[in-house]
Amino acid sequence: MEVRNYEPGDFAALVALWQACGLHPSRSDTPGSLERKLERDPDLFLVAELDGRLVASIIGSYDGRRGWINRLAVAPELRGQAIGRGLVDLVERRLAERGCDKVNLLVEPDNRQVVDYYDRLGYRTDELVFMEKWLA
Repeated sequence: MEVRNYEPGDFAALVALWQACGLHPSRSDTPGSLERKLERDPDLFLVAELDGRLVASIIGSYDGRRGWINRLAVAPELRGQAIGRGLVDLVERRLAERGCDKVNLLVEPDNRQVVDYYDRLGYRTDELVFMEKWLA
């Protein structure tokens, strides 16, 4: 298995992976927005390939204060092999190297089954109100 930075040519395979994993691409998950993400933190936007097939992804980000993990996805038939844990560990190490003290993540309501997984990785639930506003 090869872990590498996301590249723009991965877009179709990435979206297919997310859909296979039950993740819902939002209207901000466009080729252009993901390319802009690469301009900020290219080494935190990772994919894993096995036999030339994209089988896992993670998007990390750092705003100078907090780190974030988004879109952790592992092909359903490969779960349980520590692929996701390896991606999380790698992003956490890279965030720590930047001086990040705290990493956040959000779980969609229809994906609550992953809460136990993140709990095993050391993440804890913090009851907050999430609000958003689309600017475009």
